[in-house]
Amino acid sequence: MKVTIIADVLGEENNGTTTACMNLVRYLQDCGDEVKIVCCDADKKGWENYYIVKTFSMGPLINKIIERNNVALANPETAVIEEAIKDADIVHIMMPFALGRKAVKLAKKRNIPVTSGFHVQAENFTSHIGMMNFGLANYVTYMTFYETVYKKMNGIHYPTQFIRDLFENTVRHKTNGYVISNGVHDRFKKKKSVRPEELKDKFVILFTGRYSREKSHHILIKAVAKSKYKDKIQLIFAGQGPNYNALRKLSIKKNINMPIMKFFDKDELAKVINYCDLYCHPAEIEIEAIACLEAISCGIVPVIANSKRCATKAFAIDEKNLFKCNDTQDLADKIDYWIEHPEERKQRSKEYLSYTKQFNQTECMKKMRLMMEECIRNN
Repeated sequence: MKVTIIADVLGEENNGTTTACMNLVRYLQDCGDEVKIVCCDADKKGWENYYIVKTFSMGPLINKIIERNNVALANPETAVIEEAIKDADIVHIMMPFALGRKAVKLAKKRNIPVTSGFHVQAENFTSHIGMMNFGLANYVTYMTFYETVYKKMNGIHYPTQFIRDLFENTVRHKTNGYVISNGVHDRFKKKKSVRPEELKDKFVILFTGRYSREKSHHILIKAVAKSKYKDKIQLIFAGQGPNYNALRKLSIKKNINMPIMKFFDKDELAKVINYCDLYCHPAEIEIEAIACLEAISCGIVPVIANSKRCATKAFAIDEKNLFKCNDTQDLADKIDYWIEHPEERKQRSKEYLSYTKQFNQTECMKKMRLMMEECIRNN
């Protein structure tokens, strides 16, 4: 099978979309498929099977949002896209932006089937302009995605049933959807990990995610400040992002132990997860949250925001693994509960180790490939 993936920007594997893309690329290559990638990563120019386009400007406001989030918008260069797709059996779109829209048009002209991933919530955009809670803004964003990309797809990969239902109910159209988790790499499993000496007497709570507004790190900081055990708690924020300084300032203001804030590669992260005591996921917006799956696959008990815009709440075994979204006192109470019930936490850890077997990454990527084969046959 010859597959062309339209990926906008790849960069490092430090976000869910890039990780999902590269996991798919590696799996297809391991299956013997020929994979070509279109992106705007200038550092990959000259690499085999990479087709590089330039970036483009969308004006000062949008450019500022894009820059703050360490991403870029790829210029939809027709000649580059046509060269990349000319022999393709199928084209797969990662993002519903200009590059993807152009690729859809060009592929359809050649009668090449097109599939796409669904990796962007409307709120990922509207949260940066103070309009996350404006229903009309989110509706217009989703309708734009639908009209320009998703209604033209032979198949859409939804990482969760939650995001499929949310999108289809919003645009009031059924789609040819396939619900397939992005999956968890087998490096994320329970294993012995040596905790650093300075953390020996601490209760270590992990959250993995970009330091950005919609991830709600500030909720976790404020909750720890209300905990009966705040002096004992050590937060680890695994990631990077524009809110780094703001989160440090808030931690000082709330007089908690300064969070360890660092980007870990995947092997390092697996070690860190395995010496943590609890995983807290306060994000209000998530399509799946592979970061949470990685943690619970190692047997770490989670406390997850019960947000109507977040798929991650589905990973809660019961109400003790949930807290009221944005309610810092409820989160503090849940943290204190798990500190005070170590034996129950140990039992819940075993339950999560069993629960997460269904998210094996290889099996998930196999389903992705079968989706593509089916769309080729049905085109």
